[in-house]
Amino acid sequence: MSHPLRNPRLLDLDRLSGLIDAGDVDTVVIAFTDMQGRLQGKRLHASYFRDVVVEQGVEGCNYLLGVDVDMNTVDGYAMTSWDKGYGDMEFVLDYDTIRLLPHLPGTAMIQCDLVLPDHSPVEPSPRTVLRTQLDRAADAGYVALAGTELEFIVFEDTYEQAWRAGYRDLTPANQYNVDYSILGTTRLEPLLREIRNAMYGAGMNVEGAKGECNLGQHEIGFLYDHALVTADNHAVYKTAAKEIAAAHGRSLTFMAKFNEREGSSCHIHLSLRGSDGECVFWEDGRRTQLYDRFVAGVLATMRDFTLLYAPNVNSYKRFAAGSFAPTAVGWGLDNRTCAVRLVGHGAGARMENRLPGGDVNPYLALAAMLAGGLHGIEQGLELEPETTGNAYLQDLPRVPHTLREARDAFAGSAVARDLLGDEVVDHYTNMADVELAAFEAAVTDWELRRGFERM
Repeated sequence: MSHPLRNPRLLDLDRLSGLIDAGDVDTVVIAFTDMQGRLQGKRLHASYFRDVVVEQGVEGCNYLLGVDVDMNTVDGYAMTSWDKGYGDMEFVLDYDTIRLLPHLPGTAMIQCDLVLPDHSPVEPSPRTVLRTQLDRAADAGYVALAGTELEFIVFEDTYEQAWRAGYRDLTPANQYNVDYSILGTTRLEPLLREIRNAMYGAGMNVEGAKGECNLGQHEIGFLYDHALVTADNHAVYKTAAKEIAAAHGRSLTFMAKFNEREGSSCHIHLSLRGSDGECVFWEDGRRTQLYDRFVAGVLATMRDFTLLYAPNVNSYKRFAAGSFAPTAVGWGLDNRTCAVRLVGHGAGARMENRLPGGDVNPYLALAAMLAGGLHGIEQGLELEPETTGNAYLQDLPRVPHTLREARDAFAGSAVARDLLGDEVVDHYTNMADVELAAFEAAVTDWELRRGFERM
């Protein structure tokens, strides 16, 4: 797959080497995205990177794709275990992703693919999962364009203070609903401005910032791009936003559902273009059959793929009637009560998947949408009738209500195994099993409050 046109603010290897020689860059972060959507990797001294790593490469332990959120080694992963000795995997540097990180002095970052010692790809690596579907699209003559819309909640407490408080009784950065409020965003503008400008300097096309509904909730938007570029940028932005918040003495969270108020979403916009950039979703003033079949495929696979859109126990707390998070698997024209919302026209025609929350792994979600959409095209699926009115109240298939329900749908899905492969399905089924076991063993605050004295 040829790489799309690069953002001119990104670096190439020659320019990075020049900055290292001049002493302007002294640290190179080598990073990949793990199962949970987090950046993992190493910080290298720039001279070592230039003199050694460029020629000889860099490796890391394959346990990084076989741990839980707390970085505990867990059983059940075919590719990595105590029995297999927890060997290494190679970080394959993607030199099309070289970027400066303006919020970290003298620092550049390069994102990676992962391969095994025999140079075969690490199939469950999120970037590989997405690349596989992008290759399928390319083979069919299509290029995927995408944008992700991440919401987050900002607190006046530092991350250290939040930890010591058990993440309870934190002070939100706004005390009331600041959806679209200029005054509400002005209150946080020093933080929001630095995030916007730092991400622009890191090679992203920033659109703007707006307030959201929950207390202290905000969103920073970015222009759509090639799907792989969007996923890469998403991962960098999510990490950088936390780093910048910490530097401001604040904390922020991308949890899908921090409290009983509005959750934090990650609506994903996706469209296809022809290999030469031509519009394939719109023709003669209306949606094309290909567009309808793509959407039909996303809907047909939505329940089976919900685990990749909502990967954590907490993800499912968003799915409540009247919450602007979907509960019904249906589509509508500019209808925010549906799981899939069709918006735009002409070259801007695209589908919006409203299922994912702020905790989503963008590579896996985009891969699932592409796999489902291409399946719809290949199988000639017919798009069901449009949902009009309030989808929460209509007789439609329901979004899985719990992680266990989504896990079972994914693990038992013949179409998921056909489109993603057994290795990927088994790997992420085990990830769900690990999270479910941890949650089912936990005693929650809710249980203590209800049961300590009154039961």
